[in-house]
Amino acid sequence: MTSFAVTPMAPLPLTLTTIDMEINMKQFIPIAIFALATAAGTAFAHGDEDHHAGKQKDNAAALGKPGNPAKVSRTIEVDMNDNMRFTPANIAVKRGETIKFVVKNSGKLKHEMVLGSIKELKEHAELMRKFPEMEHDDPNQVAVDPGKTGAMVWQFTRTGTFEFACLQPGHFEAGMVGKVAVK
Repeated sequence: MTSFAVTPMAPLPLTLTTIDMEINMKQFIPIAIFALATAAGTAFAHGDEDHHAGKQKDNAAALGKPGNPAKVSRTIEVDMNDNMRFTPANIAVKRGETIKFVVKNSGKLKHEMVLGSIKELKEHAELMRKFPEMEHDDPNQVAVDPGKTGAMVWQFTRTGTFEFACLQPGHFEAGMVGKVAVK
């Protein structure tokens, strides 16, 4: 039988003393907290930041402006359903009219009605696919839970054709889009 002799090794020299480690940990913790907060802030900022403030203002200027509920010219009822359609899908208004959209969700999925240009709606639909839990509080849109009704008041100050769409992930792509013709 062969036997081996074990020679004890000298301890490895440590470059950090206990005091150094305490100092380094005191520096590390705030840095780690800052890094995590920055990463979390970047990851979740989309839902809270006004990522489209400039675009919304440009869009609002193109479409009109939030309407005064006391000066509603007429009310238009719009139904949203799980067939990914708006009824009616085509709406005609006169320039200067203040419209109250009463938007009913007769489906089992959450839907929304967002006024905008087709380009902006496509861009926003893409963001919604990336950040599906994103919430909105813009005057040119209303989100409605299943079985509920919401409202939006908008004054159309310019002539032209504008779109509206549901930007819940996949709904825009499924054809949940309509038009507003302003004469």
